[in-house]
Order: sequence, then C-alpha cells, then structure tokens
Amino acid sequence: MPESADLAQHLKPFVYETLNTKALHFSICEIQSRMQTLRPHALDLDYTRTMAAFLLFSPAPDMLAMIGLGGGSMAKFCHRFLPATRIKVIEINPHVIALREQFCVPPDDGRFKVRRGDGADFVRFPPYRLDMLLVDGFDYDGQPPALCSQRFYDDCYDALQPNGLVVINLHAAHVDFDVHVARIRRTFGAEVLLVADADGSNTIVFACKGSLAQRFKPASSRRPEHLDADTRADLMPAFVAVARDMERRPRA
Repeated sequence: MPESADLAQHLKPFVYETLNTKALHFSICEIQSRMQTLRPHALDLDYTRTMAAFLLFSPAPDMLAMIGLGGGSMAKFCHRFLPATRIKVIEINPHVIALREQFCVPPDDGRFKVRRGDGADFVRFPPYRLDMLLVDGFDYDGQPPALCSQRFYDDCYDALQPNGLVVINLHAAHVDFDVHVARIRRTFGAEVLLVADADGSNTIVFACKGSLAQRFKPASSRRPEHLDADTRADLMPAFVAVARDMERRPRA
C-alpha cells in the first residue's frame, strides 16, 4: 500500500492552545491529551494521574511498555520520573507521532523509544516480557475494538512477566464498559482493581499476573520516590483513592 494511502487511513488530530495549556483533539468535543505549557511533564488530566498510581504497585519497573502515545503525557512522566526504566511506546497513528515535539515528548534514546505499530500485534508477539504495560489506546471513535477484545486481554496477560501489571484506561460511559471489565476479569481473575478517576468519566483498571495485594505498597502513597513536591501534590488525591479502594477489596 502506498504511504499516502496508509496515512489517509488515520484521522489527523489537531492541537488546541490556550494561554496555559496545549491539547490534542480528534474532535473539539473530545480531548485526547492536555499539557500545561509551563509544566510539560505534569499530568494534567485526572485519569492520567490515576494511571500513575501504578507506582503504588511497581515503583521502579525494569521494562515498561505503553499502547497509545496521544500527547505523550504518560510517556513524558515515565521518562522523567523513572530514570532506570526502559520504556517503549506503541502508537498506530503516524499523525499523532508527528506531533511529539509540539508536546515536548523527548527524543528516542537508549532507554526510551516511540514506535509506530499496532498495540494488539505488539502484545500478541511481544519482543520481550514486560514488568508493566499501560494501555491508553483511543482514537476518534473511542476505544478500538482490537484493544478491548478477549484476545487482546489474554495477550496482555501472556506478554507480562510473572507478577507483571497491566493498567488500562476505560471510558466509563462506553456502551460495552461492563463487557470489557468482564473480559479483563476472565483473563486476570480476582487480581483486578477498578478505580474511577476524580470526575468519573474514566475508570482505570489495575490487573496483575500474580497477586495484586503482594505488589501493593501503601507506604508509597505517602511519599512516592523520585517525585518532586509539585508532582506529589498533583498525584496524591489519586494515589489516596487507589490506596483506599485497594484496602476495601475483599480479603482472600
């Protein structure tokens, strides 16, 4: 297929700027990512702060992959605050990748890489086993079917190291939300935690290939390592919410 035809398959996002922020959109009604221009590494949207609570389970993963670049919020956060972690980002839309410099996504280096590819294919044929997998793959239609199928969640499980963790962003209002959650539970069994973000529009799923309780480190919610004071203040409400919901889980 010619490159121009391949590019045409993917909707081109646009950038909306205010005095203090820069946001990535596919439509003006739906925001994909938002960056504070004076703090480009800060997590500005509520759901990203809840996703960052993976630090309560894995404060320093060795190998981390994420599906979906968007405006690079999670990628920048992990690159800055996990200095010893090897990070690979898979993004299917070349137009999104083309905006990486506008959103201050760092250049590729020895431990950080952004690659164009299909997230479903990546977990189906992983080049290595992962300690941590972040799934935030949305397009102009919402959650692509290939990234919320039973096969996909099964492949996520298989792509993880023993006791590895996957963190999945789900849109709470999606018509098939309950179906997606049921599929995740079918794959990961009881080792699943659902946490609504602060505004209730997204639900973040933490699922472990192993024991979620054994990975949970509640002391990390009081003073997460590697984070500066402003970042800790940003993340603390989400961390407290995840710790609270984790403590409320039924005991085995």
